[in-house]
Amino acid sequence: MRLLLTSDTHVPKRARRLPGELLGSIRRADVVIHAGDWVDGATLDLFESCSTRLLAVYGNNDGPELRARLPEVALAELDGLRIGVVHETGPAQGRERRCAERFPDLDVLVFGHSHIPWDTTTPAGLRLLNPGSPTDRRRQPHCTYMTVRVSRGRLSEVELHRLPRSGTAMSF
Repeated sequence: MRLLLTSDTHVPKRARRLPGELLGSIRRADVVIHAGDWVDGATLDLFESCSTRLLAVYGNNDGPELRARLPEVALAELDGLRIGVVHETGPAQGRERRCAERFPDLDVLVFGHSHIPWDTTTPAGLRLLNPGSPTDRRRQPHCTYMTVRVSRGRLSEVELHRLPRSGTAMSF
């Protein structure tokens, strides 16, 4: 099973449109996971129309319309892997401990908010993944998203994709 992980799209406030590479990858994924900060309902509509399956939450920049359509925390079992999605996990210091305590029954937690890619595993075995942002790199060298494979309850092939800085954005 192929998963695409993204977060913090912030369309149209930080970008006018999503990168074409991201949209192509969404269409090829079996499950798309978005960890919040959509900003605009039209972006959620686009993801829903392009995704085979969408697992998503709202973020701190999402208003009442998006909060009415999305949960704060989303949980799913995908091919035996227990996955959770949340926007915010607090400061980097202490993140592993806090997340392991809050989500003791998960194998993987996907989160956003910082726009900083993150991939760690807690002492309890919880894998924490933040795909960064495909539209707003902040202090990072690149805009990013992640793809992963899931098979028989195991996560593999975790790949961080760096997007070109300009010239490839397109809308569908």
